[in-house]
Amino acid sequence: MFETAEIGHRLDKSTYEAKLPALRSALLEAQYQLKREARFPVIILINGIEGAGKGETVKLLNEWMDPRLILVETFDIKTEEERERPPAWRYWRRLPAKGRTGVFFGNWYSQMLQNRVHGVIKNAELDHAVDQALKFEQMLCDEGALILKFWFHLSREKMFARLKSLKNDPLHSWRLSPLDWQQSKTYGRFVKHGERVLRATSRDHAPWHVIEGADERYRSLTFGQLLLDGLQHALDRTSIQPVRQAVPPIPSLDGRNVLDSLDLTQSVPKDDYKRLLTHEQARLSRLMRDKRMKKHALVALFEGNDAAGKGSAIRRVSGALDPRQYRIVPVAAPTEEERAQPYLWRFWRHIPARGKFTVFDRSWYGRVLVERVEGFCSTAEWLRAYSEINDFEEQLREAGVVVVKFWMAIDKDTQLERFKAREATRFKQFKITEEDWRNREKWDDYATAVNDMVDRTSTAIAPWTLIEANDKRFARLKVLRTINDALERALKKG
Repeated sequence: MFETAEIGHRLDKSTYEAKLPALRSALLEAQYQLKREARFPVIILINGIEGAGKGETVKLLNEWMDPRLILVETFDIKTEEERERPPAWRYWRRLPAKGRTGVFFGNWYSQMLQNRVHGVIKNAELDHAVDQALKFEQMLCDEGALILKFWFHLSREKMFARLKSLKNDPLHSWRLSPLDWQQSKTYGRFVKHGERVLRATSRDHAPWHVIEGADERYRSLTFGQLLLDGLQHALDRTSIQPVRQAVPPIPSLDGRNVLDSLDLTQSVPKDDYKRLLTHEQARLSRLMRDKRMKKHALVALFEGNDAAGKGSAIRRVSGALDPRQYRIVPVAAPTEEERAQPYLWRFWRHIPARGKFTVFDRSWYGRVLVERVEGFCSTAEWLRAYSEINDFEEQLREAGVVVVKFWMAIDKDTQLERFKAREATRFKQFKITEEDWRNREKWDDYATAVNDMVDRTSTAIAPWTLIEANDKRFARLKVLRTINDALERALKKG
């Protein structure tokens, strides 16, 4: 895979200077078109051999193009904030917005390669990291992102010649870093595992480009031309999102769905409710203060029919805790900032640190519920969201996050009663809107969407809990009990 990058490519000065002006002009033109149209972001991943010109090339990029539209990020040692969250969190929060370019040093490939080269992980764990990277990049590309992956290469001989030359040059020896000397000892393993990773992750939507880094002019011009080709091709696309085959929802031939199986008549007497509520709230308070929570975080999301009691259930959960332990995130229509990012970005940014608890009042499932039913996204978008969501929740669980998901269900008559009660009660009138009445007319469409959602996303990793919510007391207790049971299971596992 690296043979072509070890044959000694060179470019004479006259050829370089003749080609450079047109290249720079075209790059600037493409960059400003990208900004004007703001249809997609550009993500440039920089990897390869130390001393192959990675930093120098990106420095040139900032000279050739408008640096105000380029964000260069370096992911070295994790910060304390990053160590407290799932590994992908640090990358999600720094993704460039549509119309902008992000250059990532020390990215997800750097991390997995360094861990494998130094024996922190084995091949099986490397393969898992590769699989996660592929899913991440596929999702970004499906959202329209342009991903350009560059491996800057040096042969073993060229790398050692560079080290020797700089070591004996008092004016430039400062350019040698501990990482240069470290890689001189691990070069064989780094290239071996690097080839394995590149082979597994070079895909049509995000291929690798291997550039020989020994000759500065050849390296710079090749990088610039590959970047320009990628930008122009993406800007010429008539459709940002690729056309993909998607599996349609399972038809309900008998008209029944998962909601029909619920016994909505279940209830709890008022006297029993007070006693049981106190018990479950005390249990939650105790579990959240358990020292084993230092290895975990908790995420609870609430979806459900309008007027099903999500807010009152959330209040009973939060009422058991110190306000410093939790955060409630109400999810509404995305802001301009959020629309400029991949769909899951606005949820990743709210993932709690270890020992903390985040409640999502509505959630990432809006894509397969309201956005699907109301036509706010394309069929392809909500169909592929099922697998993207499952991948997202798997990453959370692998990082020790306990994920609890609730659908609050009521019947149509109960909803009508609550709507009318809200209209008749002055301090509750703000809870009822024209949109609530309009959504009610699409009751059957939402029921179909909920059935599909549960079928496709209720997994052993993050199962759905359907809450029979005609009786609010019963619903609140079931929510608290479910959260407590999930926490206890996680703490027992360690």
